[in-house]
Amino acid sequence: MSFVVDQIRRIDGALDRLQLSSTRAGESFSTLSAAEAHDPEKTARIAHLQNLIKSLSTTASAKSSLVPGDRIIETLNRAGFSSSCTTCAQWFAQDDSGSEASEHEGSYEHELEWLLLSKATTQAYGEVLNAILNQTIPIEDDIWYWDDILSTYRYAGLYSIQTSPLRLWNWSKEIYHDVRSKGGEVADGWRQFYGLVKQSVQERSVANISRRVISPLALVRNEGRRKRAALKKIRLVNANALGVLLGEGLSNENIHDDGIQSPHPFGTHDNKHKWKAVITKSIALMDAVIQTVNTAELSVEKFDESVASITHDDHYYELHEASAHQAATALKPEDVALRLRYLLQHALPTYKSHFTAAVKDNGRPSRLVRYWLPATILFLSSTTILRIVVSRQEEIKTWVREFGQTVIDFWSNWVVEPTKKVIGTIRHNEDSEVSLLSKRSLESDRASLERMVVDFAVKNPDGPPLNESQIADIRAKIREGDLTTVLKSYEKDIQSPVKGAIVGNLASALLIQVQKTKVDIEVAMSGIDSILKSQELLFGFIGLTPGVLVSVGMYRWLRSVFSNRRGMQQWTKQGQLLLILRNIDRILTAARPTEFGEMSYQDHGLLLCDVHLLRQAASTILPRRIFHEFLVEINELVDVRTGLERQQKVVERIRWAYSKWFT
Repeated sequence: MSFVVDQIRRIDGALDRLQLSSTRAGESFSTLSAAEAHDPEKTARIAHLQNLIKSLSTTASAKSSLVPGDRIIETLNRAGFSSSCTTCAQWFAQDDSGSEASEHEGSYEHELEWLLLSKATTQAYGEVLNAILNQTIPIEDDIWYWDDILSTYRYAGLYSIQTSPLRLWNWSKEIYHDVRSKGGEVADGWRQFYGLVKQSVQERSVANISRRVISPLALVRNEGRRKRAALKKIRLVNANALGVLLGEGLSNENIHDDGIQSPHPFGTHDNKHKWKAVITKSIALMDAVIQTVNTAELSVEKFDESVASITHDDHYYELHEASAHQAATALKPEDVALRLRYLLQHALPTYKSHFTAAVKDNGRPSRLVRYWLPATILFLSSTTILRIVVSRQEEIKTWVREFGQTVIDFWSNWVVEPTKKVIGTIRHNEDSEVSLLSKRSLESDRASLERMVVDFAVKNPDGPPLNESQIADIRAKIREGDLTTVLKSYEKDIQSPVKGAIVGNLASALLIQVQKTKVDIEVAMSGIDSILKSQELLFGFIGLTPGVLVSVGMYRWLRSVFSNRRGMQQWTKQGQLLLILRNIDRILTAARPTEFGEMSYQDHGLLLCDVHLLRQAASTILPRRIFHEFLVEINELVDVRTGLERQQKVVERIRWAYSKWFT
């Protein structure tokens, strides 16, 4: 939502309050007369006008408060304004008593027709403001383009190559027309025609001999300066037009005057009709501004004078300076609607076409001019490329197939499977547990060691046979890792290894110790296994991290490659906000204050363009609640009545209060 929508909503709300306050005041023009109430045709006519008024209200659509120009024209055509709503066909026609004659002036139908005209004028005002704003803002991109051409020789050389076919074409046309002017025709013979062409080329070479001392890049840069100056002039004229419309139009009347404010119940007879004079004045002002903008040779300094000169001779504008009651009765609604239709059907489209033509002549070249060279190279090499593709078709298909399979395998093995394992770990899925040992390995090896030691002790007792209590004691020592019984026999047999190996128990003792070593290793592995299980979730995320990082990196790279951001440079939103705020500060610093300490219309228009961009960019970054507070600052910033000094303080407050989102 732009500041234009805010202006139109505020004006439309003032018109609605005007009608509501008039109804509460009990004034005659707000209710149906007895004749109107008992006339079916009048009742149907009034209902029709009420429906048309609602269709032009800002609350008619939830999506947009601005009504397109063609719908405004259609609504005015459907209204069928009557030429008999006022008996005053001449300016300030008076009756014998010297008072303005207005037979049906107080009728409800007449007031509804004026209210419909007011709503239509309000929407037309928004259409004009929006058109000028949308035409002015993109000029900055073209100015940046010429700044780049003038700033570096590389861009200037590139532009010279891009536009060389156009210069060659223009030069050829000049030669052709010169030959034709001398009576040369191909039908007269190629030799004679070629001689005239050669003569014309030589004459032009002599005429342009002074340009030979200037390099081609200097000529290009001179062309860039000329077109940039023309664009800056167009931008200033449009900004001035925007400032005049906001400073003198409906927005100003709604803020400064009581022109369309609710009348007091005991107000004067003139005050009741003042809002009608405001509407006619606004129509005249919009027409004068558009006429002035369409004057191509007009200088920026004389813009305000030209608008004042046009409005001075416009009787629609003069009515605002006269009596409000005279303004209400001097014009027919039919005539006002005709003037408004002309504004929307002819004046505004003419402005748009003139503006588009001027920007086309002085703006950046078309895409065809800028990209003809790479397009030509691509076209000329297309057969070679096609031949290579056809000859290596199978290799390309294989490469594409393998690339696709690689991507699928990567996604499955490094993203999907680790994700499943992490989810299984979180849910304590036994199949996903990390383990270095099988679940029963340690228990079975320990039981085997226990049986081997007990059997060895029973077969080789130191004294009498072992009883059950002694065997139980041995079992307990084995669980604690004590193999004293086996080690004693081992120490005895190791003294005579050969004899112990043949007739003793050395081999059994050695094998038992091997089993003991195996159990000890498994106990150590069991401890490591416990540590791994306690950190199983961490290991799962570590396994998932490479796949996720590669996937996110590829996604961001592809998004940056295929994103279509317009402009000479790609800034972040925060950088754009900061740049726009800097431009606003520059405008306020360089502004020329009037005798009342306010900004000029031109500076005000430039400020509004940048404020519009600032508001649009901030709406996508600031939180909703913060953005509403930001709009309060914006409204104070564009209010020229506060003076330049206070506006500059508002910029400083915005800079530090919202620095969190601007940097």
